[in-house]
Amino acid sequence: MYQLVNSGRYRYPGQEIYVTDILPVTAGFATAASDQSISLFDPPRLDQGPVKRIRTDHGNLTASKIYSAADSVVCTAGENGTVSLWDLRQATSSAPAMQIGGNLPGLLSLACSNETNTVAAGTELANHQASIIIWDLRTPSNPRAQYNEGHSDDITTLTYSPTHPSHLLSGSTDGLLNLTDTLVPDEDDAVLATFNHGSVHRAGFLVGTTEVFAASHDEKFALYDTADETPQRGAATLDLGDMRELLGCRYLADVVAKQGGDGAVVGVGAQDQEMFQLIHLSKGAEGWGLDKDTIVGLPGAHGSELVRSFCFYDEQQLVFTAGEDGCVKAWRPGS
Repeated sequence: MYQLVNSGRYRYPGQEIYVTDILPVTAGFATAASDQSISLFDPPRLDQGPVKRIRTDHGNLTASKIYSAADSVVCTAGENGTVSLWDLRQATSSAPAMQIGGNLPGLLSLACSNETNTVAAGTELANHQASIIIWDLRTPSNPRAQYNEGHSDDITTLTYSPTHPSHLLSGSTDGLLNLTDTLVPDEDDAVLATFNHGSVHRAGFLVGTTEVFAASHDEKFALYDTADETPQRGAATLDLGDMRELLGCRYLADVVAKQGGDGAVVGVGAQDQEMFQLIHLSKGAEGWGLDKDTIVGLPGAHGSELVRSFCFYDEQQLVFTAGEDGCVKAWRPGS
């Protein structure tokens, strides 16, 4: 195992604050936290704290995504059914650049497509219904589409395809992973593929392929091919089962696809060992697999607390992590 050393950190003031997301943008990176804030950091100056902090107004901030990394615009949503967009290049203000929604059930997940000016949000189960609601930001007063039948429980994750911007991947605690063509108004015809994975915690696309990944709330991990037309369609192309048993970890924090198309990085942790590991998921001659020979370890991690999110800058050999100890940490190769 190749180990990095902790080279800097920032601790949020206050007690029992969770830092839930790290969102890399051109202006630096943004973080979302349980104190209902979005903060912008200058990566080389992490120890000096955020250069900007914005208080959101969702009641409880439940989801955050990048809308445009190049323009440093991020999107947030929460329990009061609203979605806000924040331009982090602008002066600090409590007012978002745009706010949509309202009069909706609590929102649990978000997906953004700057290419199509679209934001999608997934709701919690309310009145026996969980919905995916889609807005075109050019005409944001009313949703462009709403899908109510694809899932029967909380919609926990949403993400747009990097190659087909109208294709939306959704995961739910009902166990289903759906791929929907959002240009098709009829819901029965819009669903292109469905996979039964178990209660979905994380899901996303692998860049440059037709395959998607899914991680369940009980730490089971698999890949599925959305272009599979065989009679066994729906079966996993790679099923790693329980990651805790496979890797000796306690939890899977996140999976971050590599933008160059070279697979993804899987982040797993073990609080009892105070360790977090980054493992490359790649495709070789024998198919997809985890490269256990090049594991990167972050000893100490966030102590006995969970790591909730991470990002990496390959060229700078730099990793950032965020955790339930209220800290954001920087990691570099040791001297």
